[in-house]
Amino acid sequence: MTTLLLRNASVVVTMDEGRREIKDGAVLIRDNVIEAVGPSSDLPGTADRVIDVRGKIVLPGLVNTHHHLYQTLTRCLAETQDAPLFSWLQTLYPIWAKLTPEAVYVSALVGLAELLLSGCTTSLDQLYLFPNGVTLDDEIRAARELGVRFHPCRGSMSLGESEGGLPPDEVVEDEDAILDDCRRVIEAFHDPRPYSMCRLVIAPCSPFSVTPDLLRDSRDLARQYGVHCHTHVAETLDEEAFCLEQYGRRPVEYLSDLGWLGEDVSYAHGVHLTEPEMQLFAQTGTGVAHCPTSNMRLGSGIAPVRRMLELEVKVGLAVDGSASNDSSHMLNEARMSLLLQRVKEGSTALSARQVLEMATLGGAALLGRDDIGALATGKAADVIAIDVERVEYAGAGDLVAALVFCGPAKVDLSIVDGRVLVEGGHLLGVDMDAVVRQHNHLAAQMRE
Repeated sequence: MTTLLLRNASVVVTMDEGRREIKDGAVLIRDNVIEAVGPSSDLPGTADRVIDVRGKIVLPGLVNTHHHLYQTLTRCLAETQDAPLFSWLQTLYPIWAKLTPEAVYVSALVGLAELLLSGCTTSLDQLYLFPNGVTLDDEIRAARELGVRFHPCRGSMSLGESEGGLPPDEVVEDEDAILDDCRRVIEAFHDPRPYSMCRLVIAPCSPFSVTPDLLRDSRDLARQYGVHCHTHVAETLDEEAFCLEQYGRRPVEYLSDLGWLGEDVSYAHGVHLTEPEMQLFAQTGTGVAHCPTSNMRLGSGIAPVRRMLELEVKVGLAVDGSASNDSSHMLNEARMSLLLQRVKEGSTALSARQVLEMATLGGAALLGRDDIGALATGKAADVIAIDVERVEYAGAGDLVAALVFCGPAKVDLSIVDGRVLVEGGHLLGVDMDAVVRQHNHLAAQMRE
């Protein structure tokens, strides 16, 4: 057994039951679990390794609750910069049809590295295109190599244009094949144990890209295996119009009729929700992954996050895909969430500490985990540290709030499952220059 001690932190933001913020704080880790948190003077002064985090704020690792890692390959394309969601998708589907196993693997390395450097230690990702031999295994391999705690989603699309769906037929799959592969990846990779590094999620893409049968069958399969379900809902008014025209119901009503409610269900976006729909989510424990930057980028609207929190709906933060956000920076997402709610509801809509809680405990609850999201005895050793003696925070009176209000910065230290993955602001053990060169080459090939 090995021990790691972080000591002399300016502040340790615990997110524990008392929401303690400990000045001159310390965190003691044994193997991959937190053993003690408190003032530096109260914890042992020695360990197998001691890291002095003087001048830094220490927090739980951030939790990203919705992403599409492969989209790092199609960031900031000229023809998508001013498009709403449906046009944006229709432009990108033919490019994404050129995905290969190598492209999925390398794009996952890039996206997960960007998340790690911005403080994210656990991420969900929804992969819903499987052309040219692509499998979910390709991005799971990248997560394992980097050491990120990962919730990969076996996504799917089965409703092509010829049957009234949005995606072209060339990127949809046979539904029996989808369900067979869902079973395969669950049996191969899902680990339900505490401190698990990989938990599978079943995630049909959206109401406008899969059939009611696949939504129902996917939900049944997930219940059979005891895994979570995830999809997009109420992201745009176009989606709402599609569901009303095709099914005679709003998206939430349509999905709830198919069994898509419960503690093991989370939805991305939830921009256009009614009061009864939010109350339904609160009553059933259904969660929402809030993607503020993506919603602004595509002009989709402002999710009613303040009201959801008042109703005690589980809400986590998410960067969403790197072609609708063009970034994978969790602290920036926290900042955007705070500012966007204030545009909608006024200057007291959300506080900095509320959005930091959404990015930690909120995300953990959304993913069904009680072993991450806080710095407390018995929690997983997922810890980040940010230097606050830097230009972005110069003059800040409240250093914890400055993490959100001031210009978003990268982390100086990131520990996942007890392993140091980022130190001195640099990702360890990966030649990211070479990865980025390979990534850019693959992206150019796909565009051509």
